[in-house]
Amino acid sequence: MANVVVLMPGEALQLPNNEALLTPGKELVLGPGLRRDDGGTVVATKAGVLRRREPNVYWIDSHQKRYVPVRGEMVIGIVTAKSIDLFKVDIGCSEHANLSYLAFEGATKRNRPNLQVGDLVFTRLLVANKDMEPEVVCVDSAGRANGLGQLSGDGFLIHTSLEFCRRLLTPGCPLIASLSAVCPCEITVGLNGRVWLRAQALRPAAVAAALLERSNCIETEQMNSQLHNLTDCLANF
Repeated sequence: MANVVVLMPGEALQLPNNEALLTPGKELVLGPGLRRDDGGTVVATKAGVLRRREPNVYWIDSHQKRYVPVRGEMVIGIVTAKSIDLFKVDIGCSEHANLSYLAFEGATKRNRPNLQVGDLVFTRLLVANKDMEPEVVCVDSAGRANGLGQLSGDGFLIHTSLEFCRRLLTPGCPLIASLSAVCPCEITVGLNGRVWLRAQALRPAAVAAALLERSNCIETEQMNSQLHNLTDCLANF
């Protein structure tokens, strides 16, 4: 799509081939911000920019920070409380999520994870229902940690928009590739608008974290100038 299409809530999806896409036998995949009404018309549920991915995947990009849990998504949570058999974790939605002591690789009743209030955990949403409390786990479908678990060490937690996190997770994201070349660091991206960053030295990590925060509201093409500024800052250390 060459032109930028901005939709408001309740506005119908207007495309030259809209009728063809809605014809039976044609697969149309709707992402966040779009839904099909009773008449078969695709309408927007939130304001934002219409995006498309081949062949027929459409969604709405918007500067949204409130997270709505979706089953299977990876999110970064903050431990807020602990009880006999579970942790309470803040994942940025309206309710805190439950994290069982046994939802870790190799965890047993005797071998429990040593998490404290305030610790960060990278988790996967197991239960995401509007009528139930969210539930997260630190293992994949095979019972392996596979990168999930406590985010330990000195790092920076950055709060960004949900759209920016999706951009960072796009395969071949130029910002991640260029940032890793200029300042080698470990980056964990949660789809709930949180990014955790850690580098070998504190100052380069702080500069890289500031770059990510400043890149939140700019397009991908404008990130090159930000990377040049990062290079200049790191050269002074």
